[in-house]
Order: sequence, then structure tokens, then C-alpha cells
Amino acid sequence: MTHKQETLLGSGALVAITVLLSLKLFSDHLSHWKKPKEQKAILVIILMAPIYAVDSYVGLLDIRGSETFFVFLDSIKECYEGLVMAKFLALLYTYLNISISKNIVPDEIKGREIHHSFPMTLFQPHSVRLNHQNLKLLKYWTWQFVVIRPVCSVLMIVLQLLDIYPDWLSWTITMILNVSVSLALYALVVFYHVFAKELAPHKPLAKFLCVKGIVFFCFWQGIVLSGLAAVGIIKSEHFWLDVAHIQQALQNALVIVEMVFFAFFQLYAYSAAPYKDLDVKEKKKE
Repeated sequence: MTHKQETLLGSGALVAITVLLSLKLFSDHLSHWKKPKEQKAILVIILMAPIYAVDSYVGLLDIRGSETFFVFLDSIKECYEGLVMAKFLALLYTYLNISISKNIVPDEIKGREIHHSFPMTLFQPHSVRLNHQNLKLLKYWTWQFVVIRPVCSVLMIVLQLLDIYPDWLSWTITMILNVSVSLALYALVVFYHVFAKELAPHKPLAKFLCVKGIVFFCFWQGIVLSGLAAVGIIKSEHFWLDVAHIQQALQNALVIVEMVFFAFFQLYAYSAAPYKDLDVKEKKKE
């Protein structure tokens, strides 16, 4: 068995574990379907780990794929990442009985102070009072990434296919995406800090870490690998495989390993136990 076959076999086993753990949790929620609005958002979030794992495994299967191929795979992950962020904010809104579309904001949370930090203080006052408008702004800050990410992905793929994708344009799009995802994550952090007390029974920190952790590891390890390749630590020892492809393969392999840990962590953070308890209570009443 060659080294490549061993890598694919081991990675395939890890992907299978991630998928099975996620499907188990998915099935648990469907079996105890008590709060559809909450659980629909949870199901979308749960699928993030297996989607990332399978996507990365496809990248390993075609280790010598074109740059456009790998951009397409990365785009799938990052577009789904945007959807997950939006659904996570929607989940928090549901826990607090907030509805932006129906203009429902509970009286007990109105007027609460929101503290912005640098660099947002360049565009927003340092402190603002919570109202419907500010909640809508946090929602827009999250949803902008859901729109910008796929638009940039399509643009990158089309330009690469047309062979008009210079380095300066690549860096420009990368900067736009970094600002966009940072703004979305900032909105989630601000919301969590403002409502930490009310959200405490729902394990919001664990839930947030599942989302933030996947985004954090995927982004920063990509930066580290690029740096290692730039200084010559990652280098090619095969004429048929260049440094860029080795870097991409390492990134995919690391993501596959990490998704196993996140799949286990999700069993705690997004447990179906609260909904099972509702089932038990209903049966006792009967």
C-alpha cells in the first residue's frame, strides 16, 4: 500500500467518524422535534463539520487538481460557513424571543447598553442603547457575509477560468472576505456579551465555540501553512507535486482531523437532551 493510499484510507475513516457522529446528533433532534424554530437552526449548524470533512476529503482525492478546483472546494466550505453564522444568530434570537421581521423585542432587554470596541468605534459610537434598529444592524452585519462570500466565490472561479486573475486582484478579494467574515463574527460576539446572562441556560459559549473554532482553525492554519511554504519549510520532494499542492493537501488533512473533535464537541454543545426532557414531561402529563 502506497503512502497516498494510506493517507486516503486514514482520512476516509476520520471522515466516516465525523459523518456518523453528526448524523446521530441530527437524528436525535429529529426524534425529539419539539421546537422547530430552534432545531432547524441547530440542524444547519450540526452539518457544518461533516460538510467540511467531506469537502476536504474530495480535495485529497484529487491532490493535483487545478487552482480553480480548490477554489471551488474552499468556496463550498466558506459559503456554508456564512449560512451557519446567520443561523447561529437566528438561534440566539429565538432563545430570547426576538423577531426582527415582526418588530418583537422583549421590554426587559430594551435599552440595554452595547459597547463597541476598536475598530468599530471608528464608525459607531462607543456605547449605544439596545433597540430594534441596533438589533437589525447586528443581523445585517452577520448576513452581509452570506451574500458577499458566494458573490466573491463565483467571481474568483469565473476569472480563473478566463485566465484573468492577477495577484493584486486575488489579494483584494481576500481582504474583502477577511473584513466581511470579521464583521460577521464581531456581530455574534457583541450579541453574546450583551445577553450572556439570559443565554446561559442554553450553553451559548460552547455553541459559539463550535462555530468560531471551525472558522478560526481553518483560517489561521491556512495562513501559517502559507507562511511555512513562503520561507521554504514546506517544500516539494516530488517533480509531479509542487509546494502549492502540498500546502493544500496539508490543509485538507488538518481539517479532516479537526472535524472529528468538533463532531464530538457538538454532541455536548448542541445536545438534544433538552428536547428529550420535554418529551418525558409531556408523557408524564399524559
